[in-house]
Amino acid sequence: MQRTFVLDNFKNIFLNIVLCCPDIPQNTGNIARLCVGTGARLHLIKPFGFTLTDKKLKRAGLDYWDNLDLVVYDSVEDFFEKNNNVNFYIATTKAKNFYYEVKYTQNDYLIFGSETSGFALKYVDRYFDRCINIPMKSTVRSLNLANSVAIVLYEALRQILFK
Repeated sequence: MQRTFVLDNFKNIFLNIVLCCPDIPQNTGNIARLCVGTGARLHLIKPFGFTLTDKKLKRAGLDYWDNLDLVVYDSVEDFFEKNNNVNFYIATTKAKNFYYEVKYTQNDYLIFGSETSGFALKYVDRYFDRCINIPMKSTVRSLNLANSVAIVLYEALRQILFK
């Protein structure tokens, strides 16, 4: 007997993952595969620490690239200009709200900064009430970007799909 994957039953659920200035191609490739597997759209904000033809990026994303819903922006300003009326959350270690304390809705944008510098502080300060963090021990500065995206994305899916 073949299993039916739960997410295949929810074709109208749509979330957005935004990576600002990602540095590590393997993380972005893993996140691209995660987006294909969950039906999320991936938004990438330049500059990247790699090219979109990077072998490490492609290898991490496996053979799912043709199924990826991808949008690329030239800058953070470009992203906010083109998405000025959307509901979004910025993941940052500087937030006071935990990722599981907010109420996610269909079409939300989940924003993550680069592996080396996080999300630009001027936006974290400007949108502090829209910032979320993932609790962790103080012995760690941050979690891996791909893991962080998976944690927050699946919490959003849990809230939307599995009430």
